[in-house]
Amino acid sequence: MKTKRLTESAMLLALAIVLELISKAIIPEMPFGGQVTLVAMLPVVLISYRYGVKWGFVSGFCYALLEMALGAKTVSAAFQPGYFGDGTMIFKAILMCLLDYLLAYTMMGLGGIFRDKIKNPGTSLMCGSLVALGARYLSHILSGYLLFSGWAEWFFTQDGFPAWGAKLVESLSPTALGWVYSIVYNGFYMIPELILTAIAAQLIARIPKIVVKVD
Repeated sequence: MKTKRLTESAMLLALAIVLELISKAIIPEMPFGGQVTLVAMLPVVLISYRYGVKWGFVSGFCYALLEMALGAKTVSAAFQPGYFGDGTMIFKAILMCLLDYLLAYTMMGLGGIFRDKIKNPGTSLMCGSLVALGARYLSHILSGYLLFSGWAEWFFTQDGFPAWGAKLVESLSPTALGWVYSIVYNGFYMIPELILTAIAAQLIARIPKIVVKVD
């Protein structure tokens, strides 16, 4: 059973990476990182649903390490002088790795949180994916506020941005503006990702063999 679990988990993690790479090739990335994918998180969520949350967290952590490897250019750049524009480079670079990679993707382990609570497989997997990706979104929001909120005013006053952006800058405190910036920026890719993954979860749950729970 352990061999089967390891083999299947490795295959699903590999599938997640393939979907991620295809997404990078055909879908534009956000200017400061982040991208909608071809439901690349769903295979990791499925591991948690099939084998439970504990194993899901282990798999999510492994996927986080793979994501760091894929994002090696960004990760290495974060440790270079000037990336964050101040003297806290090392601390902020480590914090970015923790929040945007290790914590964010390990949260995919929450995908199986409803496996024994909701009887309908489609609903259970869909709700689990919503919680897992929602937790990832929150991790990115925290990272965005702590590390990149200094870009908030610039972001909301760029040419082509809706008029309400300038009104936000005028009406909100720097702290509130930083939070709104992170919620909006990360929401541009995380909300579509969350919706697409939830829909895909419902669809694949119609195939009984895929959603068999293994204890």
